[in-house]
Amino acid sequence: MTDTHETSAALLRAYDAQLREEREVTSSLDTARLGPLVLATFMGGRGFITYRSLDTDDGPATRDSVALLVEQALEHYLVKPEITRVEWKTRGHDHAPGLHDALVAHGFTPDEPESIMIGEAQLLAGDVPLPEGVTVRRVTEEGDVRAMCAMQAEVFGDDEAQAQDRADEILNRLRTRDDLEMWVAEHDGTIVSAGRLEPVAGTEFAGIWGGATRPAFRGRGIYRALTSARARSAIARGKRYINSDSTEFSRPILERSGFLKVSTTTPYEWRRP
Repeated sequence: MTDTHETSAALLRAYDAQLREEREVTSSLDTARLGPLVLATFMGGRGFITYRSLDTDDGPATRDSVALLVEQALEHYLVKPEITRVEWKTRGHDHAPGLHDALVAHGFTPDEPESIMIGEAQLLAGDVPLPEGVTVRRVTEEGDVRAMCAMQAEVFGDDEAQAQDRADEILNRLRTRDDLEMWVAEHDGTIVSAGRLEPVAGTEFAGIWGGATRPAFRGRGIYRALTSARARSAIARGKRYINSDSTEFSRPILERSGFLKVSTTTPYEWRRP
């Protein structure tokens, strides 16, 4: 237990040091600083707020200082009419007194908490047998990317407009950057599972994101095979660790492979009235 606790603590320190603030929003259109906060703007009218600590130059975070940061951050986006929604990503291990109350008071709505999972990429990289008729491949063409985003939106319950905005943002990144890979599993030519790989430059990490599998194809090893393909690609890019914000569907899969839950994260979303 002690070894596991020490390993988890070391992984969390690496996560905090390497994956927060600007490195969490490398694909944004622009960023601005507000004290300890990084306020990012993405395509599709999306804002995103990240930070490593809520402490300010005046000292450790207090309920009053946190409430003021929330108010000022929202004001930053309110004057930008193109911004229609903003995500404030919280972490369970942060010192953030009064943050939940301040976010809710300013119109943010919490989503379901997710587990921050981290482990060595090699733990996921083994061969996984696929059911008959299922294949895994990386996609780059616009038609494939849009079909993938539509499938993920269907599984996650997002609307068509969100799927289109997400596809536009991904296609722009694929054309202009080298920090994103799109992977799908197909059954007889139809996408049944999908996910992204996002290697983070200047770090030991690559993230696996957006994992979605159609209900009829769950429990058959397809998501594990998709994850294995992404892990092998991460290793080929020189990455040591994989991180993932995992739902209760994907968390047990990663735990069985030796990944550790190092904390939790809860997204809070504000939408322009």
